[in-house]
Amino acid sequence: MDTEGTRRFVVQIHDARRMHFDFRLEVDGVLRSWAVPRGPSDNPRDKRLAVPTDDHPLEYGTFEGVVPQEAQGSGTVIVWDQGTYRSLSHDPAGTPVPIGEALERGHATFWLAGTKLHGEFALTRFHVGDEADAQGPEAWLLIKANDRQAVHDRPGTPDPYHARSARTGRTLHQVAAAERENAR
Repeated sequence: MDTEGTRRFVVQIHDARRMHFDFRLEVDGVLRSWAVPRGPSDNPRDKRLAVPTDDHPLEYGTFEGVVPQEAQGSGTVIVWDQGTYRSLSHDPAGTPVPIGEALERGHATFWLAGTKLHGEFALTRFHVGDEADAQGPEAWLLIKANDRQAVHDRPGTPDPYHARSARTGRTLHQVAAAERENAR
């Protein structure tokens, strides 16, 4: 049983300099964030690179719109998925570990209950570079567990250009067009 209860997660599609998905978990009052270039997958064979980014305020989890060109992270954003999660992380003795501590240790497992993503997932840290360079740039893998919610017969990630928001049902194109119309 999770000692922290359920917390929010969000996956935003961000059409920035490079199209990517932002995977965010509510941890200790902020949204811990990772850029996932190919998006999270519900197929366990897909191991997705997840690059840590700056923490975001909780309020950002509902943001859809266009970040201005002069701002960091400029581009169009939609909420592709949202929901709650609970930590499944344990220490070697089987004692539950808070999600923040599990992330600090470099491996966190959690159960997602989203609009689109469901079931067990894990984030595992590794360092880029040779094995002798443990201080190399940090990256993570986001992996779906082989549970009942897993898919095996199709790619596990949607086409971001045709994906629809879990909040509004709009596509990236529709959000950008609405922003242009409102600016007139």
